[in-house]
Amino acid sequence: MLGWFWSGCIVAAFIACIGQLFFLGNSEIFSQAIDALFQTATLSVEISIGLIGLMAVWLGFFKIAEQAGLVDSIAKLLSPLFCKLMPEVPKNHPALASMTMNLGANALGLDNAATPLGIKAMHDLQTLNSRPDTLSNAQILFLVLNTSSVTVLPVTVFLFRAQQGAAHPTEVFVPILIATLASTLVGLLSVAYAQKLQLFNATVISYLAALALLPVLLTLYFSSIPKDQMAQQAQLFANFTLFAVVALFLILGWIRRVPVYEAFITGAKQGFETAIQLIPYLIAMLLAIALLRVSGILGVLLNAISMGLQVVNIDTSFVEALPTALMKPFSGSGARAAMLEVMQAQGVDSFPAKVAAVMQGSTETTFYVLAVYCGAAGITRIRYAMTCGLLADAAGICTAIGVSYMFFAN
Repeated sequence: MLGWFWSGCIVAAFIACIGQLFFLGNSEIFSQAIDALFQTATLSVEISIGLIGLMAVWLGFFKIAEQAGLVDSIAKLLSPLFCKLMPEVPKNHPALASMTMNLGANALGLDNAATPLGIKAMHDLQTLNSRPDTLSNAQILFLVLNTSSVTVLPVTVFLFRAQQGAAHPTEVFVPILIATLASTLVGLLSVAYAQKLQLFNATVISYLAALALLPVLLTLYFSSIPKDQMAQQAQLFANFTLFAVVALFLILGWIRRVPVYEAFITGAKQGFETAIQLIPYLIAMLLAIALLRVSGILGVLLNAISMGLQVVNIDTSFVEALPTALMKPFSGSGARAAMLEVMQAQGVDSFPAKVAAVMQGSTETTFYVLAVYCGAAGITRIRYAMTCGLLADAAGICTAIGVSYMFFAN
């Protein structure tokens, strides 16, 4: 699907350029398109190389956390909730551990660890599935929680903002946290409604209350302070939290007798490899988006959306960030490229760029998660998993727009 989408964008841009040449008399349009092609290739390499140091630092610290057993601890913390939400999964079944470890890894931003754990969880759940070609209830809930993706530490977004020269790279931390928790809550409630899960028991209510409490408290606190102090307070909260997390990783490493220096070096090496691996994906998606912008297609689409919003008296300042939201369900690399393109076109500290960053951290790639995890388990019938996943995406995107206005709008 992504291949068709990517190639379709480029072909559509080519046709639009022909239209500009013959109907608008823009004889420079193909020169502009080729310039965009070369500039995109150069920009992709510059971005990836610029990320090497930052990726190395954070993956180094995350490796310490992983070896210190923090992911396992999160797994144990979440296990009682899954026992209630997935009654068909027996207590102490291996799937409970692999699911909670996967979600724990996602929460910490440990993407490299999360995917194999998620595939293992799907295989473990498949052993309980009476219809091997069709998603079970437990598998649907697991997948929707993956696509809604609670991300406690959206480090990748911080890294891209820092690499692009943001004045305060972490000021989007609180808005992202609110948006991603809203996405997860809606995803969970939509699946509970579809499966008629009994949510009114002490265990589930306590977990849901804890999940909802943090964004509510953050929203109440930040809405109570003057507008000009919000960004400063959010920046302080984010930086304190990140530094505290680093200290926690190291302290846990010492307690668990992890060779912290060696673990950091191992993770840092992975950071180098990860940054280099981004290059082909960034080139592909940045190229498609740049050509859509040069050809005028993206402008026409955004203008149409703006006009529709203006008719119902909705502010349109966020519209430039919408390509990130539109790409997010299809491709993580595509949404990342769309976010970077907004940063390049509008400025990293512009309002649309901040909205795009919050959108990027609010949800996961629904179609990618469904394709990879279902493909790994040999499942072809996904039932209502996509519907619930897209509902979670919509909740995350809408919340991202709302909290961005709350924090960043003038």
